[in-house]
Amino acid sequence: MAAPSEDNFEAPIIDLERRIESLSGMGDDAGIQRQREQLLRELDDVRTKVFSSLTPWQKTLVARHPKRPYTLDYIGFFIEDFIELHGDRKYSNDPAIVAGMGIFRGRPVAIIGHQKGRDTKEKIFRNFGMPRPEGYRKALRIMQLAEKFGRPILTFIDTPGAYPGIGAEERGQAEAIAYNLREMARLRVPVVVTITGEGGSGGALAIGVGDRVNILEHAIYSVISPEGCAAILWKDSGKSREAARAMRLTAQDLDKLDVVDEIIPEVTGGAHVDPETQAATVAGILERDLFELESLSPELLLAGRYERFRRLGRFRLTG
Repeated sequence: MAAPSEDNFEAPIIDLERRIESLSGMGDDAGIQRQREQLLRELDDVRTKVFSSLTPWQKTLVARHPKRPYTLDYIGFFIEDFIELHGDRKYSNDPAIVAGMGIFRGRPVAIIGHQKGRDTKEKIFRNFGMPRPEGYRKALRIMQLAEKFGRPILTFIDTPGAYPGIGAEERGQAEAIAYNLREMARLRVPVVVTITGEGGSGGALAIGVGDRVNILEHAIYSVISPEGCAAILWKDSGKSREAARAMRLTAQDLDKLDVVDEIIPEVTGGAHVDPETQAATVAGILERDLFELESLSPELLLAGRYERFRRLGRFRLTG
């Protein structure tokens, strides 16, 4: 088999999965079972090898994987009695952002997150996870409701960015994002942010101001997409691979720059391979963070949040 390209790096994994699947209908013969077990071991080895050396562009592709768990998946795995709330009370409801109340391991919480679609119909309904102003205003309304009742807030980021359409601009997209940044900075309840896939620009940051900002191992977080960066810098979106390397958008880069607080390990092969196990890992981190934050007074929460964003990033002066 020819060496896979940078875009087609999962080809050896897919080939093994197909071979394993082809054996599933060949009965329970001992020889077939041994062959299947051998292929499963080989699959684990190949996944480990491939995913231990991903380039920034390949991590971008993993972050965008269509089977990656989204906000509603995480809610289904570890939030009980979830009640979704709709609308911004000003214009309409935005399905690109899911928001509501539920119970997380015995404590009432508010949950807010981007939601992409699986099939074409849902992708259009969810606007490919790109919120409009009413989505951010809905998110803030739920946050303020959570603050009123003393509920911690969990947010899940996975968006290419805020929707750039003319209608969104006419309804105050930039103002909605900026207003959320200010208001989230002074919420008097714990806020834990988890970047689960793409963290794109202000579209992500509008629900990303928190006391803890964690990121999944193969997620990305940046001011712009690699394609957008390449189009601006080189006038060529085909240079997105070079842009991804230059942008320092991977979880590992962001950890070195102190942009995120913790990298959440993913199951071998990425979160989409075993969403339930991945959700259990995420839930454990969330529970620990909430336990630590709930012991702090509102004044200490605000002071810590302020300091966190004041020291954001590392840089070196030259010349």
